[in-house]
Amino acid sequence: MASLAANLSQSGTMWSVISVAPYAIGLSFFAFAYFVILPYIEYLRDPKGLRKYPNLSPFSGFSAIPFMLMAGRGFRSRELAELHKTHPVIRTAPNALSYGDARAIKDIYGHNTKCTKDGAYSVPVGSHYNLADVVDKPDHARKRKVLSSAYALKNLESWEYKVTDKIQRMFRHFDKVCTLAPKEDVASGKVAPDQKELTLDLRGWNNFFTLDAIADIGLSEKLGFLDAGNDMVTAERKDGSTYQTSLREALYPTARKQSYLLWDYNWYLTINKLVDVIPFFKRMSKSADDWENIMWHRGSKRLERYENGEKLDDFFQALMEDKNGNANNLEWGEVVAECNIMMNAGSVTTAVAITNVMYQLLRNPKALMKLREELDSVLDEDEVVADYDKVKHLPYLRACLDESLRIFPPTSHGLPRETPAEGANILGDWVAGSTTVSMSAFVAHRLESIFPNADQYIPERWLGEEGKSLQPYLIAFSAGARSCIGRNISYLEQAKAVASMVHRYDFALAYPGWELQREETMNLILGDMPVKIWRRDRSAEA
Repeated sequence: MASLAANLSQSGTMWSVISVAPYAIGLSFFAFAYFVILPYIEYLRDPKGLRKYPNLSPFSGFSAIPFMLMAGRGFRSRELAELHKTHPVIRTAPNALSYGDARAIKDIYGHNTKCTKDGAYSVPVGSHYNLADVVDKPDHARKRKVLSSAYALKNLESWEYKVTDKIQRMFRHFDKVCTLAPKEDVASGKVAPDQKELTLDLRGWNNFFTLDAIADIGLSEKLGFLDAGNDMVTAERKDGSTYQTSLREALYPTARKQSYLLWDYNWYLTINKLVDVIPFFKRMSKSADDWENIMWHRGSKRLERYENGEKLDDFFQALMEDKNGNANNLEWGEVVAECNIMMNAGSVTTAVAITNVMYQLLRNPKALMKLREELDSVLDEDEVVADYDKVKHLPYLRACLDESLRIFPPTSHGLPRETPAEGANILGDWVAGSTTVSMSAFVAHRLESIFPNADQYIPERWLGEEGKSLQPYLIAFSAGARSCIGRNISYLEQAKAVASMVHRYDFALAYPGWELQREETMNLILGDMPVKIWRRDRSAEA
């Protein structure tokens, strides 16, 4: 009987497998037909006339996977820059074109363009849009009107004392970890300092600085990262429970995951969930939840202060009321969304920018010396933090900042736009409606026809009339009506921080030829930057 039962069991299993097999085969055929055959037929039909453009790969005409794989390699814009040396337009996906000709900047991003932000902004959005990801033009105009006063340069300069306070706190740590002045060969970068003397991660502390600064400017909140030397912060779940987590470990993986998966808009939300079975991606999803909970807690605490009658001079106050004290009547979800992008974009890109320019100056001692001479002419010898009025119009300081933004823009990838329904002319060619078009800032900034010796750090190119003529091609903050509204605050923080660091300290990289590691997610994020730091001796320079 046992033998018979076993035989029947085995027979049942076999019949089960046989009965399931046709369904598996059918499902596989359906998937192959849906994801490969039909897209290839559409590619051959070519209803939008895109087949005339060179493909990123043989499969790019009917699949976004090659571009997703390129994103996963860590620096897609650098790869595109190489390809664009021979092809001004490249088809990166079935419905996406990348441009490598500077004339396309005006066509895609200029003030008169009819192109709008595409699905890359709307697909991953939560319950409310923020100023950066809103697609609808009237809604964008409404938001920009509400926020323009908050981001106006005059208003930002009234908050300069908050930036000054954060630089002072950063320098307290710098003073503690200062080492003895080295021999000349170390100071000149010809010889590596002793590894024990690499006492400062400049990248990390620049990020603490920008996070503390934007939290104070935006929410009148003292995060205290510069005092604590870490970025542990309170996050709050919707049930009111709280926990401690790392802010940067919540913020950066979220952008990394999105940069890998976003590029097939129709399937992004599904793929974003499916990949969570892989621990690598599941950890990134946990980070996204942590970031949402961090911002929920930050916004809720600031709202509580507002409802208790505190009138604070910050970004949040400008969100809630206009300059005459009239309520803006924004939904709470919209307020949180705006605070979210302020804390995200307002900290990440500026920290990257400050670190990049310090790296470039240490790699180019002649430029550093020239900048020091300019700063010494306007700053007192014992001046700890540079006053913005003293440095904001210094031509060589601005040239150093802009040249760093050019050579490694913090937001380097092509910001995608969608052509209007009737199509658009780009580079003199008609591109069908609802087609994604973009131009990477990294690609634009490495065009030899615009920037000779484009791989070299040459601040002098931005001086005088020649420098003015190059400004339309500097798109580190994008261009046109949808350019970054926070550029003024970024320049204020960059100018004060860089001028103050260069004026007060000397630095040495880990060894001659040391390179800063970069990974392109939604921004061009950086690895650690260990340096030797010591107080500058003006008498020894004389």
